[in-house]
Amino acid sequence: MDASFWLLQFLNAMQYSMLLFLLSIGLTVIFGLMHFVNLAHASLYMLGAYFGISVSALTGQFWLAFILSPIIVTLIGAILYYTLIDRMRAAGPMNQVLVTFGLIFVILDLVRLGWGDIALGLDAPDALAHTVSFWGISYPAYRLFIIALGLTIMISMWVVLARTQIGAMIRASVENADMAASLGIHVGRLFFVVFCFGCALAGLAGVAAAPIFSATTTMGITILIPTLIVVVIGGLGSLEGAIAGSLIIGFLETFGAVLLPSLSAVLTYILLAVILVLRPQGLIPARG
Repeated sequence: MDASFWLLQFLNAMQYSMLLFLLSIGLTVIFGLMHFVNLAHASLYMLGAYFGISVSALTGQFWLAFILSPIIVTLIGAILYYTLIDRMRAAGPMNQVLVTFGLIFVILDLVRLGWGDIALGLDAPDALAHTVSFWGISYPAYRLFIIALGLTIMISMWVVLARTQIGAMIRASVENADMAASLGIHVGRLFFVVFCFGCALAGLAGVAAAPIFSATTTMGITILIPTLIVVVIGGLGSLEGAIAGSLIIGFLETFGAVLLPSLSAVLTYILLAVILVLRPQGLIPARG
């Protein structure tokens, strides 16, 4: 295990962490702002992968699929918001969990009807189909692109939430929605915009992951548990918490599989139990 081996594992951990971040940030901000437990969020990730594969197959253009897939998923999210999510906001967390958990299987069966129950692949674009050699290792260029994409969105979201007026409105609504509404902030409209943005990030994560993991009908359920753990560990409604949680889980699962393969399946759950006992509000919770 020389330096090149550890560098390779570091890049694998970063790539996985960035995918977790794209999913968890939408989920945690939706929960922090709307107080809505949307377990079906990971199903939008699955839809992003399948729509990306279909658009790419029809047009032969990966980048067109990369752009259109999050837009299609956002439109589906908007329909879900007005027909289901908005109506369930006052129903309480248990009803929200039950309804969105059922929605997972509705979407899963619709995907099976539309695409079948076999794994589908998406080829990386020609510009990123090669490997890059540096510091004694060769690493796929597309995986480096995923890392760069996640870091770019991470920094952009921090700038928007911390340095702009819309970010101040979101933070104020998370901390005290009633007070924000009394100050003239259209909280309902803000809820809808944030929800759609979270759906777009889920779709983006799905189409971005398709060339690496392929698309399967179980990919949404598989990624849901790590995403929820990221949100709980980092702190509900917190951008910084989503960043910290994504990196912690991404590195723990990657290096755990290398260093402690016999325990790798339970390391994440052990950490979750410790956090829930010692700091149940998460590592970096939103102030509200």
